[in-house]
Amino acid sequence: MTNPRQVAFIALRDVHKGAYADVALDKVLQKVNLPDRDRGLVTELVYGSVRRQRTLDTLIDQFAKKKSHQQPQDLRTILHLGFYQLRYQERIPASAAVNTTVQLAKENGFSGLTGFVNGLLRQYLRKAGGAGGAGGAGGAGGAGGENTPLSPSSHSSLHTDPLQLPENPVERLGILHSFPDWIIQVWLEQLGLTETEQLCEWMNQSPTIDLRINPLCTSIEEVEAALQSVGLLVRRIPNLPQALRFIGNTGSIQKLPGFREGWWTVQDASAQLVSHLLDPQPGEVVIDVCAAPGGKTTHIAELMADNGKIWACDRTASRLRKLQENSQRLNLQSIQIYTGDSRHCNQFQNTADRVLLDAPCSGLGTMHRHADARWRQTPESVRELSVLQKELLTHTSTFVKAGGVLVYATCTLHPAENEEVISAFLADSPHWQIEPPSGVELPASAYSTPQGWFKVWPHRQDMDGFFMVRLRKTNNSE
Repeated sequence: MTNPRQVAFIALRDVHKGAYADVALDKVLQKVNLPDRDRGLVTELVYGSVRRQRTLDTLIDQFAKKKSHQQPQDLRTILHLGFYQLRYQERIPASAAVNTTVQLAKENGFSGLTGFVNGLLRQYLRKAGGAGGAGGAGGAGGAGGENTPLSPSSHSSLHTDPLQLPENPVERLGILHSFPDWIIQVWLEQLGLTETEQLCEWMNQSPTIDLRINPLCTSIEEVEAALQSVGLLVRRIPNLPQALRFIGNTGSIQKLPGFREGWWTVQDASAQLVSHLLDPQPGEVVIDVCAAPGGKTTHIAELMADNGKIWACDRTASRLRKLQENSQRLNLQSIQIYTGDSRHCNQFQNTADRVLLDAPCSGLGTMHRHADARWRQTPESVRELSVLQKELLTHTSTFVKAGGVLVYATCTLHPAENEEVISAFLADSPHWQIEPPSGVELPASAYSTPQGWFKVWPHRQDMDGFFMVRLRKTNNSE
């Protein structure tokens, strides 16, 4: 199987049966031997079709007689692929998008509906001003119009947007940018209309890859030179002394210079801010209570010059193995593993100088990295997570010695998991207080708020959305 669109279709079929998009994509790519260019196309089609699902369904609703949810699931997936290419892939000629989608229908049990598929996509193009006089379509088995000439690129000739949008701003943004209404609502309440739209657009971009260099064995200049020697472009990131961002494609990360030697690890810029905010010092005892897969744990070890004791706790043994692999590759000795749920662990009471609670969350700040996350989370799952976060914070705060520090962090942009969790904790915990940025300028200080916590908005700072707050336990506590 060498047809990238067929490969994408098989992966999407698994996604619609419940598989995670990245898992389904990896599984199907391992079974085929495709050149890099075609692998890139498969990846783009799978992630793009999942990400833009609501918009693509709305186009089916608009142009077909049967609504998207009434179509056979495999046919709906094929139509998603066709509409995705026409609407979002400028480099794919409209004729290629239409013809390959018709071919997909033919090869996957819908040969009787090829006219319908062809007509539906051409009707979209006709509305866009992208193809003159295509044959009729819309109903199942509508006329094909297969010989009508198509414009070379649908995007370059989109005179009008065929997508019809409602007046209601929540629904309009939700359909246009393909998010559930509840997420749009959460952002509108915090940002207003203009910035919510900017955030939606940012979340639909392909993610960048950031590195964190390991200062215990190299320098940022040395890593820059090594990567440039193999033709890779990187740039530095403001406020982050260890960070580099790739510009353009990288190929296989494991094959890049310095990876095996432990010179660097992949970690998003925002996530690097968290360990800087914790500000661990050599010789201290630090507990990372939700540590796997270990990006922040290994960063803490680097900031402590690998001198001290770091307990890396997580309830998932398989994810802790990944942490161990990373710490070995980075040649770090100060990390010790604890497998178990931090809510039920009592051995660490009053033992830590610093605790990091990088809490499980809905991930609304990293949805560009996880194509299907916007469809998996719900208001109910957020409520459940906020309960878990409060339990974790209440219990793990007991690990901190008097005078010590706890940093609470999430990669979500939902107040119920961030500000409300902290406010509830402080209301019940008289011996704790927010420690706003002091005279010591930490990298996170650039993102501080009047309330004393730190917030990274992706569309403003061009990195993953994050919330973090530094709390100090007063000396008169027990």
